[in-house]
Amino acid sequence: MSVATERLVLVEKRGAVGIATLNRPEKHNAMSAALGKQLYDAIEAFEADDEIAVIVLTGAGERAFSAGGDMTEVRNRMGPNGVSGDGPNTGERVRSCTKPVIAAIRGICYGGAAQLAISCDIRICGDDTRFRFVAAQYGMPACGALLPRIVGDAKAKEILMTVDIVHADEALRVGLANQMVPAAEVLEYAVAMGERIAGNSQITVRSLKRIIDAALPTEEAMKLERELGREARESSDSERRFKAAATRVTGTS
Repeated sequence: MSVATERLVLVEKRGAVGIATLNRPEKHNAMSAALGKQLYDAIEAFEADDEIAVIVLTGAGERAFSAGGDMTEVRNRMGPNGVSGDGPNTGERVRSCTKPVIAAIRGICYGGAAQLAISCDIRICGDDTRFRFVAAQYGMPACGALLPRIVGDAKAKEILMTVDIVHADEALRVGLANQMVPAAEVLEYAVAMGERIAGNSQITVRSLKRIIDAALPTEEAMKLERELGREARESSDSERRFKAAATRVTGTS
């Protein structure tokens, strides 16, 4: 099978949860340009699919979410001005996705894969997970904008400047991981969480994602929250859910 037609990203739908699996287990799911394009397309398709409320990203096999960029390909793309920046930016596409994206991580999560993971809304990690943000070794100030929002300024500086490995238990302690579970249970745990999120008002879930991601001063964030709240209250979904909740409380039919 040629690289052009190889399924480097497997897609699956489980009810309202869409799963995209990086599928190069023999190379620790290293992210080539072709894989990045297929992942970008998978996210686009899931976002356009009205049946999908939550997206889960994971890696094939037991050894890695992903080892990061495919270094063989990166070396081949090196020129006099450094590495070509051609190709879709999957991290940016994940962040711009209106639907929640959960990373289901086990094993190695290095370099560009770690950057992809922190672009997701929630990270479920196996107890074998190892993060490593290696950009400082290559002279790139990557993740300096995102990681401090997750772990705080001082811890982000430590992680990014030392390039030390962050094991699962430490990732959980500092907030890099939302949850740590046995490695074999990572995907099912993430899908179950996705199903719980999908069971709530999707207008509200997407509004919350937008408000939290806005990184605005408190007063501006509160203004945005009020604006989105008005839009939500005017929706038929909100009216239906409010009536159902009121019925449960009062016991009326």
